[in-house]
Amino acid sequence: MLPTPHQSPQAAVVPVQRTSSREQAGPWHSEAVCRRDEAGLFFAPSKEPTAARLSREQAAKRVCARCPVLIECREHALLQPEPYGVWGGLTAAERRVMLARRRRRDADLGQPAQVPRIA
Repeated sequence: MLPTPHQSPQAAVVPVQRTSSREQAGPWHSEAVCRRDEAGLFFAPSKEPTAARLSREQAAKRVCARCPVLIECREHALLQPEPYGVWGGLTAAERRVMLARRRRRDADLGQPAQVPRIA
């Protein structure tokens, strides 16, 4: 997902992390399916009831599932880290779990942590 609650889709700027043939034609986020959807689908309104949140997140994940840049979006959200919204088919809670698993894996392998913590 591209915009944050305080940005319009046109204002979202995401740095390119690696070069691929897709990125040579333009930044990965220019091909994101979510650019055609409302940001409200990907970001929770304040005081959203749990049932409504779960339904909205599932709808956002369905959009992500058909996106050609899902992996790039997910990696962006993990590297930034993005603390809110659905990015790359993952909720903020799911991204926290993934980051924790990566940190544990890196620690088990004796490697320095390569992913930042989400506050």
